[in-house]
Amino acid sequence: MSTGEPAVAARERRLDVRELEPPEPLERALAALPGLRPGEYLHMLHRREPLLLYDLLESQGFRHCVREGPEAPWEIFIWREGDEEARSAAEAACGG
Repeated sequence: MSTGEPAVAARERRLDVRELEPPEPLERALAALPGLRPGEYLHMLHRREPLLLYDLLESQGFRHCVREGPEAPWEIFIWREGDEEARSAAEAACGG
């Protein structure tokens, strides 16, 4: 485990929607976003790539990074635009 991992995990809010049917994953993600504090990002675990979510995120002032697995088929990391601390942590967790 690298020394950066605990700090990244401390800023993460996890949302596991792998077992939910549409449109509930989209609704839950959008409902969780207003509660993000400075420095926090949302780590969404999904069994499908939520293509409809991406444009909604952009229009509401959020950015995202996507990777396939290892915890779920699709992992989406979402942060508020302009929050450099959250962006840095989310991109590190995303692998970019």
